[in-house]
Order: sequence, then structure tokens, then C-alpha cells
Amino acid sequence: MTSTTTRATRFATSADGTRIAYEVTGTGPALVLVDGALCHRAFGPSRPVAEALSEAFTVHAYDRRGRGESGAGGAPYSLDREVEDLAAVIAAAGGRVSLLGFSSGSALALEAVRSGVTIERLATYEAPFILDDTHAPHDPHLPEQMQELVDTGRRGDAVKLFMRTVGAPAFMVAMMRLMPVWRKLTAVAHTLPYDLAIVGPYGQGRSLPAGYYDAVTVPVLVMAGGKSPEYLRNAQAAIADAVPGARLEVLPGQTHLVKAKVIAPKVTEFLRG
Repeated sequence: MTSTTTRATRFATSADGTRIAYEVTGTGPALVLVDGALCHRAFGPSRPVAEALSEAFTVHAYDRRGRGESGAGGAPYSLDREVEDLAAVIAAAGGRVSLLGFSSGSALALEAVRSGVTIERLATYEAPFILDDTHAPHDPHLPEQMQELVDTGRRGDAVKLFMRTVGAPAFMVAMMRLMPVWRKLTAVAHTLPYDLAIVGPYGQGRSLPAGYYDAVTVPVLVMAGGKSPEYLRNAQAAIADAVPGARLEVLPGQTHLVKAKVIAPKVTEFLRG
């Protein structure tokens, strides 16, 4: 079967008037991808995953607020605005959709469903929470530190702080600064405080609040990489325990940078019920 790919940019309008860019790949039931930190349609997992899923689904990949071709919005950032952005893309996709989130995009997707956004099914991959003592908690002042770097135009330092926070080796960060990818990362560095606002409260080594995800009543698949750090695997298990009826699946050999060809069959199987 040959997939249908339409890479032309389309726009959905969020509740506050912000234009949210998206593109459509494939045919079948609608699926919306929700990217993590620093990622957008042209940089990150969305396009490879969309292509891998395109024979089974009509995949909608969008640029989160302030990234790629999406607008930044006229008001200060809030999680509610990002939820409204996702709801606008869901509406543009026809309303009856499933979601696949990556990293902080998983946390955003869970928050959207928790707040009442209607979807069919939800698959998540490694929401970057620290919910136990297997990893040091993030500095509670990290969001403020990141915002100050962004506000003073120190985009490279903001990316460096983020990379250090997520455990990237210093030599890797140093090498990245000399490569073309660094320009792509710094171009969206101003959105790093957005992701910290979403995941920050769950990076302190404390368990999720009791009943936090009780309102998430759609079928949910929570995935983790078998080679990912223990704290990430434990966090996904905790999320699966907290979401009523959720299923946990560990993908052998995968890290936080999951391969499209590995995740696609698992997602397809789950979304087809």
C-alpha cells in the first residue's frame, strides 16, 4: 500500500487566536502527534514516526506554540493555552482522534485529556518525570533560571542548561555546539520554559498526587525504553498505575530517543484495539 503524504502546512486557530501549524500524512483514522522539548515538525521524531504510521493512520503533526511555523501567542505562556492549541488541532483533524505523545508531549497530552479534551485513545512515550529516589530531583529554581537565560537572550546557555539537566554528557554538548543542529536547538530555546512548566512539578522525586489522573478514562498505553534510565522506567510504571486501566509496555533496546520503526507497530496494535 502506498501512503498519501501532504506536507503542505495547514493552520488551526487556537482559542486565543494563535495560528498553530500542522501537516497531514497518510490515510486512516486520525492520529495527532505531540512533540517534546525543542522538537517540532521539521526537527525531532514527528516526521519519521508519521511516515512509519502513515499506512494505518491519517497522522497530524503540529508545531507546538512558539515553534516552527506556529505563532507565539500574544499573552504570557500557560499550560491552558497549550491545551487549547492541541484541542484546535484535534478539531481540525475531525474531532475523533487518538494522540501519541513523546517526552514532555506525553505530559501535555495527559493534561489535555485530564482537563476534558475528548479523544479516542492515548499512547505516551516517556513523560520525563522523576517520581522516586532513583534520580536526583531537579533544582526547584530551574524554571526561573531557564526563564532568565531566555529573557536575556542567552539561548545557547539555555540549551546547555537543559542538556545538562537531562543528563547529556558534557563532551556531547560541546560537540553539538559545533554542529548545524545547535542552530536548530537555539532557535526554539525560548520554549524550554514551557516544557518545564508542564513537567517541573513532577521532577522533585515525589509520587504523583493521589487520584491525579482519575479523570483520564480513555484507553491509555504508557511506553518506556528498556535502555532508558531507571527513573524514567519507574516513572512510566507510576503513570500507568495512576491512570485507570492503563497498560505499560517496555520496548527492549530503546532509549529516550525511540526509533520510529520500533514504536510504530506497538502504537498501531494499541490504537486498532
